[in-house]
Amino acid sequence: MSTTEQLLDQLDNSRAMLLTAIEPLPDEALLDKRAIGDWSVADVLINLTAWEAELVTGLMRIKKGQRPDRLLAALRDPQTYDEQRYEETQGRDLDQIFLDLQQVRIQVEEWLLEFSERELKDPRRYKWLKGKPLSEIIAITTFKRELGFVPRISQYSHNWMEQETAANSDLIPLTTLNLKTDTNHDSTN
Repeated sequence: MSTTEQLLDQLDNSRAMLLTAIEPLPDEALLDKRAIGDWSVADVLINLTAWEAELVTGLMRIKKGQRPDRLLAALRDPQTYDEQRYEETQGRDLDQIFLDLQQVRIQVEEWLLEFSERELKDPRRYKWLKGKPLSEIIAITTFKRELGFVPRISQYSHNWMEQETAANSDLIPLTTLNLKTDTNHDSTN
C-alpha cells in the first residue's frame, strides 16, 4: 500500500470516528462551551478545519517550491495558532462549520494525490521540515489531531446522552397517570 493510500485510509478512519462521536448530539450540545474544556464541539470542528486549511495552503506552497511559513509557524506554536483561530471564528453558523469541515477534507485528499511517494516519505526532501517527512506533517495536522479529540468528544457525547435520558425518565407519561375524568355530562347533578 502506498503512502498516499495509507494517509487516505487514516483520514477516512479518523473522520468516521469523529462523526460517530458527534452523531447523537443535538445542535444545543454541539454549541455547549463546556464540552471540551472551554471549547464547544463546534469550536473543535472549526479548529480541525483551520489546521487542514493551513495544511492545504502549505501543500500548495510546497508544490510550488516555496517554504510554507504559516504552516511551519503553526507547528512551532500550536497553542498560539489555536488561540488566534478561536478568536477569529466565534459565532460561526453550525451548518457552515460542517460544510467547511467537509470541503477542506476533500481539498486535503486532492492535494495528497499531487505528491509522489518520495515527496511524501523522504525526510530530506524538504529542508524546512527539519528531517521530518511531509507525510508526518500531514498526519500531525489532520488525522492525529482529529483522533486527539475523539475520546473527549465521545465521553462528552456519552455524558450528554445519559443526562438527556435521566431528564426524560423523570417525566411521567400521561398514560401512567390515574386520571379521574367526569364522564357524566348531566348538569343536574
